[in-house]
Amino acid sequence: MKKWLLIVLSLMIIITASPINGSAETRNFSVSAEAAMLMEAESGRVLYAKNEHSPMRIASITKIMTALLAIESGKMDEMVKVSTRAEGTEGSSIYLQAGEQIKLEDLVYGLMLRSGNDAAVAIAEHVAGSLEGFVYLMNEKASQLGMTNTSFQNPHGLDDHEDHYSTAYDMAVLTQYAMGNEQYRTISGTKSYRSEGETTRFWRNKNRLLTELYSRSTGGKTGFTKRARRTLVSTAEKDGMDLIAVTLDAPSDWHDHMNLFNWAFDTYTIQTLVEEGIQTKIKDEFYKDRLLAPYTFSYPLSEEEEELVKKEIVVYRPPAKERQEQFVPPEPVGKVELTLGEERIGQVPLFYDSPPVEEKKGFWRSFFELFSLIIGVRASD
Repeated sequence: MKKWLLIVLSLMIIITASPINGSAETRNFSVSAEAAMLMEAESGRVLYAKNEHSPMRIASITKIMTALLAIESGKMDEMVKVSTRAEGTEGSSIYLQAGEQIKLEDLVYGLMLRSGNDAAVAIAEHVAGSLEGFVYLMNEKASQLGMTNTSFQNPHGLDDHEDHYSTAYDMAVLTQYAMGNEQYRTISGTKSYRSEGETTRFWRNKNRLLTELYSRSTGGKTGFTKRARRTLVSTAEKDGMDLIAVTLDAPSDWHDHMNLFNWAFDTYTIQTLVEEGIQTKIKDEFYKDRLLAPYTFSYPLSEEEEELVKKEIVVYRPPAKERQEQFVPPEPVGKVELTLGEERIGQVPLFYDSPPVEEKKGFWRSFFELFSLIIGVRASD
């Protein structure tokens, strides 16, 4: 039994980590990016991919990881003393001054909205104690998330190291995880922000998809260096479907993202394949109205794909009638396997919802309850 359960859990992990590539036959546009990814956020399904596993320079979309680690540090309300090293960071800046005090939360807004490289260094030094310590945390987090083709060497994405790189796929995985954090979602989707402190600063988001070009945009991060060229991560939502787009070295990144989003919104809809709760279409008498799905499983499908989805319920063989009262169900007792054509797209565990056990009452308790009912007195428990 234990071996069987371990096999089921392993399959669940593999399915989550290995989305299925969607068909792109109906696309009527090209993608300018050297590498690109389009992922549906909830399921992790890859709807479009181009050189998605090719390691490339990523520029300032690096700062998604920097922001995430700052948020998860639990130090967002702390004041940060800006170092000389942070003040002297080259490139895009929010013009920090060595010695000034600024709230970590404000630094993260400056990092994400204005892409402040100085903010990235100040964040790293405060969260981890040193720039080098923070880089270690970045790579540890990347490893935990399964970003197998990623190497971070700084918190900002400047071209100061040959081994700083990632892939379109890995950056989509990072963004999928980050968007599960409410504070990250808020910051990523903020169009403008005012920082009040020793110095008042006002920032407008550099992400033009969010601020002016695309009404369904929910956030993202821009990037550019001479070696990486234009990089962009963005998110969008329509009718309950959340999308993540990543482009690396993309001359026309705004259009790439809008074309990918519009195509996906026109082609796919979110379909509920398993409802949370008791599964009603079970024919076996022992399991009928007793199999419970702990959560809802939804998946993006095109109109043509809807007819190709198959659901198969696999459960332990029910006990013989004489053993049913003593039956102790395993957890889970089975699963719903979901396939699209020949590809397995997911599975949901099933648990046995045991019927209520009737309390066996003695003669005198039964007599007392009947007598109380007759004379109109409620029996006490």
